[in-house]
Amino acid sequence: MPNISQSGRAVPAISDLKSRIVTFMRGASTEITPSEESRLPELAGLLPPRTAVYIAHTPHASFAQVIHAAIAVRRAGFLATPHIAVRRVPDSGTLRAAFAELRAGGVEDILLIAGDAPRPVGEFSGTLDVLESRIIEESGIARMGIAGHPEGHNAVATPLLWEALESKQAFAARTGVRAHIVTQFGLDGAAFRRWERELMRRRILLPVRIGIAGPAPMAKLLHFAIQCGIGASMRALMRNLSSAANSSDLATTPDRHLLGLLQTPVSAQIVAPHFFAFGGALETARWMQKIAAGAFEIEAGQFKIQEHQL
Repeated sequence: MPNISQSGRAVPAISDLKSRIVTFMRGASTEITPSEESRLPELAGLLPPRTAVYIAHTPHASFAQVIHAAIAVRRAGFLATPHIAVRRVPDSGTLRAAFAELRAGGVEDILLIAGDAPRPVGEFSGTLDVLESRIIEESGIARMGIAGHPEGHNAVATPLLWEALESKQAFAARTGVRAHIVTQFGLDGAAFRRWERELMRRRILLPVRIGIAGPAPMAKLLHFAIQCGIGASMRALMRNLSSAANSSDLATTPDRHLLGLLQTPVSAQIVAPHFFAFGGALETARWMQKIAAGAFEIEAGQFKIQEHQL
C-alpha cells in the first residue's frame, strides 16, 4: 500500500519512484554549444548512441557555427538537433542553404525557435514566418521541435504562446513534418502541471520533452532564467535568492525536478526529459549517465549518487 502525504496524495514507494525515474531517463536529451564541439569524443563515451543532442545558438556563436556543430554531432553518432533561432537568420536563402547542408550531413531534425535577439537581423521576426514560407517542408526536414513555456515568457503574452502552439500543431498535421514540444526549463513544478492540463484542454497532442536545468550553481540558474525570460521561477529566485536553494516550492536541482515530476505518473504525452547544460555539456552528461544507470539512492528528497557503480 502506498504512503499518503500530508496533502492527501499517494506517495510511491522509494523503489517504485526510482524505477520510474530510471525508465523516464532512457529517452533523455541534452545540449551542447558550438564551442564545445571538441568535447564530442568524450560525450560519446557518456551518452548512448543516437541520444538527441541539441546544439544551442549561444549569443556569441554564428548561425554557420551552429550548422557546422550539428553535423559534427551527427558524425559523433548522436541525433543532432540544431537550434534554428530565426531572428538571427539573415534571409531565406541562408536558411535554405543551411537546411541543405544539414540534410547532406545526415541531419533531419531541428528545434525551431524565435531566439533571443531583440530585433530580427533579417526577414524572419518569428517562427510562424518560417512556417508560412514553406522552406521547412521543401527542405526535407523530417522532425521539428518547437518551444513550450510552462512559466510564460516575459516578452510574449501567454495567449499568444498558446496560439502559436496551436498553429504549429496545425502546420505539422498539414505538412507531415513530425513535431514535438521542448519546454523551456523552469523551477516551478506546479506551473508545469497547470501547463500540462492546458495542453489537454486545448487538445494540443504533440509529444513533450520537459526542460530541466542540469546540475548548476544557483547564480547560473538565475543568470539563465533572466536570459531566457522565464517568468515565475525568475521572480521567485529574485525575491529570495538566499533561501531559494532550500525552498520546497522550487526545483532548484534536477534531482528535485525529477522527484517532484514523477511522484505521480505523468501522461504518455510527456515522453522524456531534456537537460539544459548551460555550457557544461560533459558535467550534465556525466550526471545523466549515473541517473540513467540507476547509480543513485533517494534520501531526504534528493539523489545520493553512488560513484563506485560507474
